[in-house]
Amino acid sequence: MTDKEKQVLAKEKKAQEYDASQIQVLEGLEAVRKRPGMYIGSTSSQGLHHLVWEIIDNGIDEALAGFADEINVIVESDNSITVKDNGRGIPVDIQPKTGRPALETVFTILHAGGKFGGGGYKVSGGLHGVGASVVNALSTELDVKVKRNSKIYAMDFKRGKVNHEMQIIGDCGEHEHGTIVHFLPDPDIFTETTTYDINILTTRIRELAFLNKGLRITIKDLRSEKPTLQQFHYEGGIRHYVEFLNKNKEALFPEPVYVEGEQNGITVEVSLQYTNDFHSNLLTFANNIHTYEGGTHEAGFKTALTRVINDYAKKNKLLKDSDDNLSGEDVREGMTAVVSIKHPDPQFEGQTKTKLGNSDARTVTDHLFSEHFSKFMLENPAVARKIVDKGILASKARVAAKRAREVTRKKNGLEISNLPGKLADNTSKDPSISELFIVEGDSAGGSAKQGRSRLTQAILPIRGKILNVEKATLDRILANEEIRSLFTALGTGFGEDFDIDKANYHKLIIMTDADVDGAHIRTLLLTLFYRFMRPMIDHGYVYIAQPPLYQVRQGKMIKYIDTDEELDEVVGQLSPAPKPVIQRYKGLGEMDAEQLWETTMDPENRRLLQVELSDAEEANEVFEMLMGDKVEPRREFIEKNATFVENLDV
Repeated sequence: MTDKEKQVLAKEKKAQEYDASQIQVLEGLEAVRKRPGMYIGSTSSQGLHHLVWEIIDNGIDEALAGFADEINVIVESDNSITVKDNGRGIPVDIQPKTGRPALETVFTILHAGGKFGGGGYKVSGGLHGVGASVVNALSTELDVKVKRNSKIYAMDFKRGKVNHEMQIIGDCGEHEHGTIVHFLPDPDIFTETTTYDINILTTRIRELAFLNKGLRITIKDLRSEKPTLQQFHYEGGIRHYVEFLNKNKEALFPEPVYVEGEQNGITVEVSLQYTNDFHSNLLTFANNIHTYEGGTHEAGFKTALTRVINDYAKKNKLLKDSDDNLSGEDVREGMTAVVSIKHPDPQFEGQTKTKLGNSDARTVTDHLFSEHFSKFMLENPAVARKIVDKGILASKARVAAKRAREVTRKKNGLEISNLPGKLADNTSKDPSISELFIVEGDSAGGSAKQGRSRLTQAILPIRGKILNVEKATLDRILANEEIRSLFTALGTGFGEDFDIDKANYHKLIIMTDADVDGAHIRTLLLTLFYRFMRPMIDHGYVYIAQPPLYQVRQGKMIKYIDTDEELDEVVGQLSPAPKPVIQRYKGLGEMDAEQLWETTMDPENRRLLQVELSDAEEANEVFEMLMGDKVEPRREFIEKNATFVENLDV
C-alpha cells in the first residue's frame, strides 16, 4: 500500500469516528437573537419553517454520510417541533477548544459542527449552515436527547442558554443510536406567526425524500383530533420525482431516463422525461438546496443535452448536414428534468444565495451526463427518435414565431391598427411608480382611461378570454393579438429572453369582473405570466384588483360592499328612511370613471392582492392540472373541491 493510500484510509477512518475533535468552533452566538434575519432570512413564516429545515438537514447529513436511513418529524399539539434521526448521534465527549461537551457546543456556539472542515462529513446540505445553535437561540425552549455508546444523554436550553447540563438519563441497546431534537419557536422573535403550515412542511419533506433515494422521512401532525401521518420513501429517488411532476401530463415514453455518476468527489444525478407539453420544467439542486437561480450545474446539463441530441440527430440523418442545429430551447420543449448534485464544497451566489457558482460543477455535470445520455440514446433508438422529433417540431414553431417575436420588441408595435385595444400609456417613465392595468372589456377600459392617474397608470383593455398558453405552441401564442400587445407593452421580452430590468411597469394589475368569466380570464393571464414572464411574479410585480360587488346609497351616503354578508350587516345598521338603494355590479363596465377610480384604482382606497409563488412546484402542478390536456385530474380536482364553493355566480 502506498503512503498516499494510507493517508486516504486514515482520513476516511477519522471521518467515520466522528468524535468531539471534529466539532470546530468559528464564532459566538451573541448576535442571533438581536438580528435573526441575518441567520434565517426573515422572521416571517419563511424563517419559522427554516428552523425545521436546519434540524432536518443535520439528519440528512447523517444519511448522506451513510449512517442514517430514517428521519421522523412531528408537529406537536402546541406547535413545537420534534425531529428524530437514526444517525450516529451528536458527539457527547469534550470538545477540545471549548472544554465543554460537544453536544453543548453544537447548540450554543454559532457555526460549531462537523460541516466546517473537521472531517465529520464529506458532503453536507443546508443553505445557511448555521444549524442547531441558531434554532436554539430563536426558541423559547429546546431539549435534545442523544442515543450513543449504549447510553441516553439529555440536555435542555431556554432561549439559547443552558437550562440543565448534559446528563445520562438511561441506557439503550448497543446498536441504538440517533438524535432527538424538540424545540418551541419564540413568539418574541416570530411575531407574525408561530403556527406551522403542514403543506409547506410536507412539500419540502417529500422533496428531500426524492433527492435522497432510500431515505425514509415521516411527518406526523398532532394538532387536530385526528392526527395525520405521511411517509415518503423513494428507492428510485429523482426518477420518481420526475414521474411525480409529470403525473398530469402525457409522457412520450413510459420510464424517465436516469443517469448517475461521480467524478472528483462530485456526485451527479439526472432524470428526465419528455411529454407532449410545450413547456419545460427543469429543477436543479445542489446538496439538497433548490437552486432556483440555476448555476454551473444547470449550465453543464443544458450544454450537454443540446450537444448530445444534435450529435445523435446528425449521425442518424434525422437532421441534414445543411440544417441548423436544434437550439437549447428546442431540445428542452416538453422536457421535465431534475438535476441533483452533491458537492463537497458548494459555493452559492446570486440575490438569494440559490445559484451554484462552482466552475468544476459545470465540467463534471457536462461530462457525466454526456457520457451516460449518449449511451442511453444509442441503446434506445425508439425513444431517441421521439426526443429528436420533439425538438425538430419545436424548431419549426420557433422559426414560425420569429417574425411575431420581433414585433413584440418594438414599443411602436402597439400602434398597429389591428391590435385589440390601444395602450393608454402613463406619462412617467419611471418604472418604479408605473402601473399597467390589464382591463377586461372595452367599456371598462374606457372608464379606466378616463378615471386613471395619467402620471402613473397605464391602461391596456383586452377583449374576452385570451389564448390558453398551456395548450399552444409559441407561434400560435405570438399570433394572438392580446398576448402580443401585452408582451410589447411590458418591454421585457418573454420566455428565455425575459429581462426583468427592462420592465416598463413595476405593478402589473389584472382587473376583471367579479364573476366566473372574470375568474377564468384571470387564470388565463396568470398562466401566461407564470409560463412566459415568471420573474414578474417572483419579484412581486403582479397584482389582482378587487372591485366591489355592491354599492349602497342612502341620501348622500355611498358605501361599497364586497360580500353578501357585509351587505346584510350594513343594510341592517341603516335607519329605515330614506330606503337605501342597492346596486349590484355585474361587471366593471357598469361603473363610471369616477366610481372605478374611487373603488378599484385609487391607491388611497383600493385593495390589491399580490400574487405570490410560495411553492413554485405546486403552482406548476395546479396550472398543468387546470389548464392542460388531461381531463381526469381536472375532474378529480373539481369533485374534491366543489363542496368548498359557497357562492356560485351563474
